[in-house]
Amino acid sequence: MTVHRLDPRTARRLAVRGQALTARRPSGIVPLVKQLTLLQVDPTAAIAPNADLVAWSRLGNDYRPQDLTRALEVDRTLFELDALIRPMEDLPLFLAGMLAAPQRARAREWLAANRSFHRDVLARLKDAGPLASRDIPDTAAVPWTSTGWTDNRNTTQLLELLAIRGEAAISHRRGRERYWDLAERVYPADAVAIPAAEALRIRAERRLAALGIARVTAPEQPIEPIHVGEVGDEAVVEGVPGTWRVDPAALESLESDPVMGRTALLSPFDRLSYDRLRAKQLFDFEYILEMYKPAARRRWGYFALPVLHDDELVGKVDAKADRTSGLLTVNAIHEDVPFDGGTKDAVGAELDALAAWLGLERVGP
Repeated sequence: MTVHRLDPRTARRLAVRGQALTARRPSGIVPLVKQLTLLQVDPTAAIAPNADLVAWSRLGNDYRPQDLTRALEVDRTLFELDALIRPMEDLPLFLAGMLAAPQRARAREWLAANRSFHRDVLARLKDAGPLASRDIPDTAAVPWTSTGWTDNRNTTQLLELLAIRGEAAISHRRGRERYWDLAERVYPADAVAIPAAEALRIRAERRLAALGIARVTAPEQPIEPIHVGEVGDEAVVEGVPGTWRVDPAALESLESDPVMGRTALLSPFDRLSYDRLRAKQLFDFEYILEMYKPAARRRWGYFALPVLHDDELVGKVDAKADRTSGLLTVNAIHEDVPFDGGTKDAVGAELDALAAWLGLERVGP
């Protein structure tokens, strides 16, 4: 069995390259999502919505949010499922899982208790879709109970469950509001389910390619796993405990075609640093999203952007976009390690580019 022995820089470069953050930028939004496997949808937009910010950090100022909208709503080359945007060509990897959904006993029992409501919603979508959840009458016999925001939001909860079952799908959005339709009117008719075990293996292989380097197992995540099982080859990283998995083809490509890194401002939800433990072990980078902390207890800011320079995560930028005033206000640039002149200039140039992309004037350091 091959065990690759990696120095820390090689491990970091695998991660950076897998996440399309080298000087060689992807050619467009669909090729980018294919490489990353997903874009996370999140409503927080202190700078820009997460999916757009992740896309901009890879594609640069040629990217426009309407490119993503067109791919989702017109070309149907991407689709949104469970707060993640994925390539439509990957849909067969999820169809078998949809047939077995939902996995949670509570959700299955709630669906069983609301068979009439289930039929009512599908009939309403068939007759009048696409529809917002507020346009669909709530005929639930048993309400959905929760201690969170979903409590008694029966129509929204049912639509979410119908989506993961492959019966309904998000047709489009107007602002943040989702419009739902029958899945057969959103997804291609010729999509054929890949058997579940094979689909999970392919997804793990694609996840490893996107992450560059990953653990066999890891704590469960709320959106997408960060572990890859036994796919790829085993690797150890100098100075880091435990073993990893790497794609041998990616490692060979890195050695034969050493593309240079670059400077990038990342979303707090960016997959390069999303796994906080991996970020600490491989990049010696500490990060906590502080938007939920009282202002007085924040170290780096409400929505601090991790800063990538070449193959290192070197700091955070505390910034906020205010479209009313027309300003991108940079409150602070936190240097995890002292920036040299080249790094300062590169970070400043990225902030100027971000302001230009947003159509705002940059103020602050």
